[in-house]
Amino acid sequence: MPELPEVETTRRGIAPHLEGHKVTRLVVRDARLRWPIPEDLAIQLENQTFTAIRRRAKYLLMEIGGGTLISHLGMSGSLRLVPAQTPPLKHEHVDIELDSGLTLRYTDPRRFGAMLWQRAGEEHPLLSKLGPEPLSEDFTGERLYQLSRKRSMAVKPFIMDNAVVVGVGNIYATEALFAAGIDPRREAGRISRARYDALAAEIKLVLARAINSGGTTLRDFIGGDGKPGYFQQELFVYGRSGQMCKVCGTTLSECRLGQRSSVFCRRCQS
Repeated sequence: MPELPEVETTRRGIAPHLEGHKVTRLVVRDARLRWPIPEDLAIQLENQTFTAIRRRAKYLLMEIGGGTLISHLGMSGSLRLVPAQTPPLKHEHVDIELDSGLTLRYTDPRRFGAMLWQRAGEEHPLLSKLGPEPLSEDFTGERLYQLSRKRSMAVKPFIMDNAVVVGVGNIYATEALFAAGIDPRREAGRISRARYDALAAEIKLVLARAINSGGTTLRDFIGGDGKPGYFQQELFVYGRSGQMCKVCGTTLSECRLGQRSSVFCRRCQS
């Protein structure tokens, strides 16, 4: 599933090719995504110019005309730029044709993604209850400490809660907890302020490194420029169950937390 670094990589890849350019035509080959694509989306987009491409959590916010096109990549979606008239392949559901001769093409084999419309001055319900961005000054160890008090849930699903902080998905939560030396099974409410300070710092570092590496290539992820991400080469624990810890040599263990696999080192994390 594309996580925050993959979405940010996509944003950086497509933004220079969208901002300042006009939509000449919208082609919807299959509107059956997680939520149906609005029937009047062509009216909102055609002959309008993109003014800014932003990201909020794992949502891409493409400002244009009288509102914002909201896109979520779901489990297997991608946005990439192709030359105009490039024949569509299977699962390529939406084309946004531009006056530059390029087309922004949305591909989604599982159709769990979304393309929704938000009118200017409104806030879509999907965005209204999100926590702070993890790379912002609003996200701190103090916030984690205060929100975790009397919480008995494990720390890993706690930091993956979008009301606590957005965009810390399975891969990067696993890596940040390892870097901070915290066992993912530990009760969130039993972790000290100092350890949460360390965890918040590691979340920021892990996400920043992943963004700079273009995200993590798992299954078929590619960025908006058509290039794969390379952060997978830097993973210490995620996806390495049964292998040796790169730090201490201990065999890595695996458990399930919140219906997700969690790999950790029993020696390095406590």
